[in-house]
Amino acid sequence: MNTLRLMYRGEQHFDFPKLWRPALIGSLLLVLLSIGSLATRGLNLGIEFEGGTSWEVEAPGTSVGDAREALSGTDAAAGKIQVLGGDSIRLRADLDEADAIADVTEVMAELGGVAISEVSVTTVGPSWGDQITEKARNALIWFFIIVAGYIAIRLEWKMAVGAVVAVAHDILISVGVYSVFQFEVTPATVIAFLTIMGYSLYDTIVVYDKVREISGRLTGTGRYTYNEMMNLALNQVLMRSINTSITSMLPVASMLFVGSFFLGALTLQEFAIALLIGIVVGSYSSIFLASSLVAFMKSREEQYLAIARKVEARGHTGDGTRAVSTDDIALGRTASRPARATADRPRATSAPPRPRKKKKR
Repeated sequence: MNTLRLMYRGEQHFDFPKLWRPALIGSLLLVLLSIGSLATRGLNLGIEFEGGTSWEVEAPGTSVGDAREALSGTDAAAGKIQVLGGDSIRLRADLDEADAIADVTEVMAELGGVAISEVSVTTVGPSWGDQITEKARNALIWFFIIVAGYIAIRLEWKMAVGAVVAVAHDILISVGVYSVFQFEVTPATVIAFLTIMGYSLYDTIVVYDKVREISGRLTGTGRYTYNEMMNLALNQVLMRSINTSITSMLPVASMLFVGSFFLGALTLQEFAIALLIGIVVGSYSSIFLASSLVAFMKSREEQYLAIARKVEARGHTGDGTRAVSTDDIALGRTASRPARATADRPRATSAPPRPRKKKKR
């Protein structure tokens, strides 16, 4: 409980720079695994991208095996069959000829014991998927250009590089998970991927804003290296990042388990899985990837190299990251409400309180 309380106050000292190297190796392995899966297995694209026809009918108690056996004499025998919500059957097949579609529709109606008019049939041409792919690609390119330009102007270009790399890392791993497990990629999934980029960027900007605030106040003291100031910033935003991730994951998890698994809304499942993966990966990358890249570039600037040499000359061997002192933490803090004094943590003040004026009689 004491550790949790210190984390909420931003005073817990986790040595994040010590974890950056193994985290980067893990990220590199995941990225390579994603690229390898995309190259060998590809993505399971929905009919919106590949074109084809989808049938859906209520058939309580019918299994995938029953449906496949009933469709064995049609051109859709090798189609994708799913059971939705336990009482509906969805079939997707690469068919666009009217006679073949009519035959399959008749079989699906017999399977559900309903009239042909009660079978939901949707036919999509491949050109529609091409348009979506092109628009998604353009949106991705413009997103990276605008984000990089904004961060470079608002903060600095080195932070823009770290943010863009972290977002690309998140998207690549999220898409890689879809490739490894062969989750179906639909337009809803693409929207979720674009949403992931916004979330990942938000979490990274929070870290950047904190480290810029701390470095602006502590660099002048000449007592701390850039990695130590970055470590302080990460410790101060850690609990906020965890809380934001948990509050973001709760509605998404509800949408996934209640909406899709219990109510059978497959579109929610396609959307929620991508969001859930993106929130987890985005929270990780802002702490371990974006921050480490920025620290690597900034610590090589002349002013921070000079500070590092001074710190080394004072006897610090470089074994682990030093914690910033309590008084300097107060210097780097900009909380609107000062920390409450306790017996073991006296208030950090540099001047005694002013005496109160006596009232005139």
